[in-house]
Amino acid sequence: MMEVRRSEERGAAHHGWLESRHTFSFADYYDPRHTGFGPLLVINEDRVAPGAGFGTHGHRDMEIISYVLEGALEHKDSIGTGSVLHYGDVQRMSAGSGVRHSEFNGSQAEPVHFLQIWIQPDTRAIAPSYEEKHFDEASKRGTLRLIASRDGRDGSVTIHQNASIYASILDEGERVEHALDPARRAYVHVIRGDASVNGVPLKDGDALKISAIDKIVIDQAEAAELLLFDLP
Repeated sequence: MMEVRRSEERGAAHHGWLESRHTFSFADYYDPRHTGFGPLLVINEDRVAPGAGFGTHGHRDMEIISYVLEGALEHKDSIGTGSVLHYGDVQRMSAGSGVRHSEFNGSQAEPVHFLQIWIQPDTRAIAPSYEEKHFDEASKRGTLRLIASRDGRDGSVTIHQNASIYASILDEGERVEHALDPARRAYVHVIRGDASVNGVPLKDGDALKISAIDKIVIDQAEAAELLLFDLP
């Protein structure tokens, strides 16, 4: 089974300081056809104006992953972590039994553009924790670079769910393949550029739900950056 999720069909929020597109139902946007895909519950594409951001707020029992595309994302939380993230940085915060945090544009001059991803953990009420790692462009070019996994293998950040997230940057003529257990599902989200996934053409912001298929082939790329989620 394959189902396309087109960029222009995503939910939208316009708050002046924030422009956001919601792949799945979130906040005031609700679509019963798009409430998540397995444990993958949120992919928000956020653009935050200079000096603005999300004030301190709380989360529980959620794996929250930020993938920065442009600008500087400033993070502070109730477990004592403070950091400024840039392109190539991946942040994982396990909310567990409860955490409060804020996210602001760390620049007074330039917007910040990032994806925020929520994955439902398979263990509840764990101690909150934080991790961040940098994945440079070279490590993602022409390959599927593991950036998040249950066991933190290959230098990825660790998430509390039997899921893996891969990032890739593909230029014209490049092709990658991913073997998928037919009992699992996958979600491919094109961040920017164009690519074909199992013969389905996708552009920036588009995505493809995949299940009951044993191989994913991504090719016909043009300046593409994308994420592949391998999910239970």
